[in-house]
Amino acid sequence: MREPAFWYRPRSPQSQILRPLGAIYGAITARRMALEGFDAGIPVICVGNYHVGGAGKTPTVLALTKLLRELGETPVVLSRGYGGRLKGPVVVDRARHIAADIGDEPLMMARDVAVVVARDRLDGVALAKSQGATVILMDDGFQNPRLLKDTSLIVIDGERGIGNGNVFPAGPLRAPLKAQIARTDALVLIGDGRAANDVAAELAKRNKPELRARLKPDAASVAQLLGKRVFAFAGIGDPGRFFRTLRACGVEVVRTRSFADHHVFSPEEIAALAADARREQLTLVTTEKDIARLRSHEGVPDGIVPFAVQLEFDDPAKLRQLISDHLYKARERRFGRR
Repeated sequence: MREPAFWYRPRSPQSQILRPLGAIYGAITARRMALEGFDAGIPVICVGNYHVGGAGKTPTVLALTKLLRELGETPVVLSRGYGGRLKGPVVVDRARHIAADIGDEPLMMARDVAVVVARDRLDGVALAKSQGATVILMDDGFQNPRLLKDTSLIVIDGERGIGNGNVFPAGPLRAPLKAQIARTDALVLIGDGRAANDVAAELAKRNKPELRARLKPDAASVAQLLGKRVFAFAGIGDPGRFFRTLRACGVEVVRTRSFADHHVFSPEEIAALAADARREQLTLVTTEKDIARLRSHEGVPDGIVPFAVQLEFDDPAKLRQLISDHLYKARERRFGRR
């Protein structure tokens, strides 16, 4: 879906009209979040959002994957596989699956880490453990009570924040903010924006840490585009951030086109984009997440350049200590002191 503009406007008439529906939806979600989940028997780290749409969960999961391996752990990602047709549980195989099978984000992440897709996350626990998991990394699912979470990291884009602060459909929040803050262990703020500073301050009152991070473009991706005139397109939560990143790297972005998050590109749309690019002698470029969706069994359509980014934390030692402490506490709760 494409987010309504009024979600990011204070006190809009549309939001005011929809607030009663948001109150009902939020109350139901908050009550569900309070339910006790199933214990996977190994630590579960959830990377989630307070709101619908993208904010940087996938890069955060990949950054945590790298950190956990440095700590001697074997992480396996557990995903619902949004946008895929397979209910699972299934281990993602990039040689066999496409995004239409298991979703774009699992396909993208499976290049770097074992990923299990299960519509019901409980069904995926045993399969994840069979892959040697010592830690389960949940991609999304913060509001879902089915699985007990030992640690919940909430990702927010510093530029966009949480919009008007109302619950869906009056705003982007998935549940009342107070109920979500109560179950948060740390906040990951991406970028230099100040839109989420109030949320960070509220968490600080509860002694919950704030971790600042930023998306760093891959040097090879930038080098491939410098000196070229570019037609950038994206179907992610915030296409504008992608376009701004390209320009900040010195890439000459001549044209842009935005699609809804998780947009499924038709052959006709790709042909039209390619024709427009050829006509104006532009290079087509898009995100790795979009590339995952464009990838068929025959590969990615010719002439489309992927632009890679990775998440870097301002204080990696702080993140390392946080994760180490939470892993220790998770195992101590289950097995006691050794």
